[in-house]
Amino acid sequence: MHSVGICGSDVHYWQHGRIGDYVLKKPMVLGHEAAGQVVKVGSEVRHLKPGDRVAIEPGVPRDMDEFFKNGRYNLSPTIFFCATPPDDGNLCRFYTHNANFCYKLPDNVTFEEGALIEPLSVGIHACRRAGVTLGSTMFICGAGPIGLVCLLVAKAMGTSQVVMSDLSADRLQKAKELGADYAMQVQKESAAVLAQRVKGLLGRQPDITIECTGAESCIQTAIYATRSGGVVVLVGLGKEMVNIPLLDAAVREVDLRGVFRYCNTWPMAISMLASQKVNVKPLVTHRFPLEQALDAFETTRRGLGVKVMVKCDRNDQSP
Repeated sequence: MHSVGICGSDVHYWQHGRIGDYVLKKPMVLGHEAAGQVVKVGSEVRHLKPGDRVAIEPGVPRDMDEFFKNGRYNLSPTIFFCATPPDDGNLCRFYTHNANFCYKLPDNVTFEEGALIEPLSVGIHACRRAGVTLGSTMFICGAGPIGLVCLLVAKAMGTSQVVMSDLSADRLQKAKELGADYAMQVQKESAAVLAQRVKGLLGRQPDITIECTGAESCIQTAIYATRSGGVVVLVGLGKEMVNIPLLDAAVREVDLRGVFRYCNTWPMAISMLASQKVNVKPLVTHRFPLEQALDAFETTRRGLGVKVMVKCDRNDQSP
């Protein structure tokens, strides 16, 4: 392994030992945003060889079930997924993975960019689910790493204007640097008032809202803000039960669409990076060698910077 990014879910398992129904029952290796160099391949592997640089898709279907057959393998209930109990992740020196889910990186794509394909894939899947097209207008709730990759992908797919909201002025400044047209710092306003602020910035309600926080108030704002006939995509994970203005969504035909990880995104992400249509390099704000992994996790837990990267190769600490 070369570069492994730390995700909020890694920190949550570290701190709480569970996420929803996924409960740790024994020690588990964390890490699922990863890229590395092939050391050895199985006898049947034809598309990779030792020395190849690869990005790793962490979700590998175990069964050829209905979800596998219809191309939505991310929904398979038996899928293997790095750093989701009971499956170990790849924050380590050496790691073995299904070769079909290792993707060769072009020479002009770095290891860190390869690791960032994982969060970038969440943005790709969210924008696909949203039906983003040329000229779409969008509101993104939350300017953390996932909100920012949704912004990058939305812009690459042709979204004309994006409003981003967050509590943090620093995160909104990063969003502006990455292409957000409007940055809206949230105070203690009601969901209805925030929705009006979004409309005021765009001059109309957005076609699409991508909700990346999981906070009840943000989901409420997302529904109120979205134009009639539009789409709200739920990316953020929060409480199991939330109060939302369902009647408002129903009578205005606002679609609520869930997102669970991603599927069939790595080839598109690699093309986006290789063609420089998307630049994820500014997302990496901190780097730590594997020996300082605890410091890396603490940095992420404290919400410092954007993306923390752990460098697993003793002999190569470069991006």
